[in-house]
Amino acid sequence: MQLSDFTFDLPDELIARYPSESRTDCRLLRVDGDSGALVDERFSSLLKELNSGDVMVFNDTRVVPARMFGHKASGGRVEMLLERPLDEHRALAHIRSSKAPKPGTELLFEGDTHVTVEGREDALFVLRFHGESSLLDILEQHGHMPLPPYMERPDEDADRERYQTVYARNKGAVAAPTAGLHFDEPMMEAIRAKGVDIAFVTLHVGAGTFQPVRVDNVEEHHMHKEWLQVGQATCEKVNRAHEQGKKVIAVGTTSVRCLETATEHGKLMPFTGETDIFIRPGYQWKCVDALVTNFHLPESTLLMLVCSFAGFDTTLKAYQQAIEKRYAFFSYGDAMYLTRRHAPDPWVDTITAQENKAVDSAD
Repeated sequence: MQLSDFTFDLPDELIARYPSESRTDCRLLRVDGDSGALVDERFSSLLKELNSGDVMVFNDTRVVPARMFGHKASGGRVEMLLERPLDEHRALAHIRSSKAPKPGTELLFEGDTHVTVEGREDALFVLRFHGESSLLDILEQHGHMPLPPYMERPDEDADRERYQTVYARNKGAVAAPTAGLHFDEPMMEAIRAKGVDIAFVTLHVGAGTFQPVRVDNVEEHHMHKEWLQVGQATCEKVNRAHEQGKKVIAVGTTSVRCLETATEHGKLMPFTGETDIFIRPGYQWKCVDALVTNFHLPESTLLMLVCSFAGFDTTLKAYQQAIEKRYAFFSYGDAMYLTRRHAPDPWVDTITAQENKAVDSAD
């Protein structure tokens, strides 16, 4: 399974660098994982896919204005992007500067924010924020919304509201669970009116979600860790839906990671902790029946997850159709609604056969 298997050519003009005028004003590509059927819709048509007793699971993480700009005491420019808070005054963060700061280096950011570099954890830096205000309060006052690098623009005031879901409540993410950006309050009420249960999980999306896969052999990739929480109430709703033969629909790949991490022996169980689950073709699905997601970057682990869910060939055909029909891609782009493929994926079987043949030849 090679990284090049998950590539595609995307015209630059299809990257959505700004949100649509209203949250629900977008297109929806409906993908049937079993039949491979592709249907072009509007996002509002999602409602006809939902039935009473189904459960939709949303990630209620709240994006922190996690980027700050400043300089070293020596004068060199510095950019900081939070990975995750360690406590009220300490953070694990990415630092961009001409030279990596050493432990003990003093940094000065916006709002007269004084920071000391305490150490390193691999490519990340441990930072201490000084003063009486907490780390998250400082970021809320002086930080910038951490727009993905492919938007190629600075954040604007409007991003404080639009790069945030309407149901966001638990602070800690440095990237939005972007499938949820399409839902507004009227849409949420319409879902409830159909008798669909709404449940929440929390996964604080880390900056690692933007890190490229740097190995050719996908099996050798190590996923970054992200903190998540699945509560008892969500477990009860999901398990009841499955017992009654209803669908569990994950809104976004982050919700998928929560549900698949916390499912054991066919049951969703309460879970608090970190996950580095890597879902790729060949993965045995345990919980999710349908998925709402955006279009993802070429060669990304998120694209691999979707290929695993709906089938490799079907997913790449869906992406090709989206490009031909000028869908908008990435965080502020259009959406997909996919149902899970239940039959074995022929592409995975072919890859497995090739691997087994290579092993037999080596023996």
